[in-house]
Amino acid sequence: MTDKAEWEGRVGRTWAAEWQRTDRSFAALTRRMLTAAADAPFAGALDIGCGAGEVSLALAGANPGAQVIGVDVSDELLAAARERGAGLPNLAFELGDASRWTRGGFAPDLLVSRHGVMFFPDPVAAFAHLVRLAAADARLAFTCFRNPSENAWASGLTALLPSGLGAPPPPGQPGPFAFADKRRVEHILAAAGWRDAAFEAIDFPYVAGAGDDPVEDALSYFLAIGPAARAAAQMENGERAQFVERVRAFLQDHLDGGQVALQAAVWLVTARAPAG
Repeated sequence: MTDKAEWEGRVGRTWAAEWQRTDRSFAALTRRMLTAAADAPFAGALDIGCGAGEVSLALAGANPGAQVIGVDVSDELLAAARERGAGLPNLAFELGDASRWTRGGFAPDLLVSRHGVMFFPDPVAAFAHLVRLAAADARLAFTCFRNPSENAWASGLTALLPSGLGAPPPPGQPGPFAFADKRRVEHILAAAGWRDAAFEAIDFPYVAGAGDDPVEDALSYFLAIGPAARAAAQMENGERAQFVERVRAFLQDHLDGGQVALQAAVWLVTARAPAG
């Protein structure tokens, strides 16, 4: 399981080094999410689990009159975000756990998260804190993966692993698929005080490889982050070599039009804070 301690350490460092390929993999989804976030004006936005800052940057750049704050637990990811956002005076990045983070005088009327909310160990408490932090009638918009079976980047790679090694936590446990069950997420948001929850199912191409050699690009990416990387790090040399060849063949099967793109399936979840 990828928990807060790992994001603060090794996992955060790895994702910070891979922010360009990560942004590429989520590009189609990010556009949809930003469209949903921008459907009404806002004065202040909080990006929960902002990572290397792509969503925060887009919100701040398109809304110069709004204050945008990105919060993450990883120093390394925030360093990348700050470097990218250095030219935007309305943008700030802060180190902190969004389930407890506060800033005096800041009550966002927009809260967003691109895959940053599924790692809360106590999601009801976390979302209850966020609704207390938010302005009256604030909008919430976040994305989270649906079931592993609908996400070829996860199910396909997991099927190549030796039994019991490296698979992501099952739906319901903190991790990438914690919010796969729509009814569970509805319960969490309602129990935390959010209202009018709505779910849009979005399928998009998760672009893992491109450039001169898309297959090798995708292979190096998946051996750096995600379930394949975690599993490969635990294998002996011979077993690892065989696994790498299986992954390479899997990625070759998904090469199309100069890209390796795998099916990804998410919920785009929206909700509102109490009206006051």
